[in-house]
Amino acid sequence: MTAGEPDGATALVVVDVQNDFCTGPTAQARFGKDTSRFRTDKSRFGQDRDPAVLEAAVAGCVRAADQARERGVEVIFVRFVGDPEHQGAAWRLRDSVLGKQPKCLDGSWGAEFHAVAPAPGERVFTKRACFDAFLGDGFAEHLAARGVGHLVLAGLYADVCVDTTARTAFQKGFHVTVLTDCTAALHLPYDAVLRFMRVVYGARTTTAHDPRAWTAPVPRTEEEESCVLPPG
Repeated sequence: MTAGEPDGATALVVVDVQNDFCTGPTAQARFGKDTSRFRTDKSRFGQDRDPAVLEAAVAGCVRAADQARERGVEVIFVRFVGDPEHQGAAWRLRDSVLGKQPKCLDGSWGAEFHAVAPAPGERVFTKRACFDAFLGDGFAEHLAARGVGHLVLAGLYADVCVDTTARTAFQKGFHVTVLTDCTAALHLPYDAVLRFMRVVYGARTTTAHDPRAWTAPVPRTEEEESCVLPPG
């Protein structure tokens, strides 16, 4: 526990920054170099599909890991492996119906970390055909042993594994910060995903450059609460 963090230490959790999710078929289908298919989409969702969005998110993860290390914040990596032997019946049925191929096969190039990787001594936890980092062997136990009470989340994707991990974290009592310059949405409009996490999980959404991102939120005093103007 550090000063200014009454509810436990902070850890940066880098989620699924792996080749298949950054440059593989999934990434190319969603953020492909051929931008002509969404030039007519003038919505924010269309802007989200720009390949530069994914590239910026990955670059943000690199910066966030460096900043965390400089600040003495623990960096934890979470990786996904999707081998058929790890998949449940519902997962296999979904893939069959939607024509999805397994991603990040254990030991493959697709499962390797992309652009950012653990430094010596940093822990790596593996999710086997599941979205939630808390389902990775030893993840929750490690956080408890380290006295972590505040998770700073970065990685892929905001509306899949990052959101699922944030949801469980909130329900288990962790403070959650999502680094908005270090993730991207796969299926849903990015702004809507971030708003959902703020409203439902009380997540703080900010960039890695914000000093507040690296300390747990402190409850407001009664005096501070009384100074908040009502909406409207």
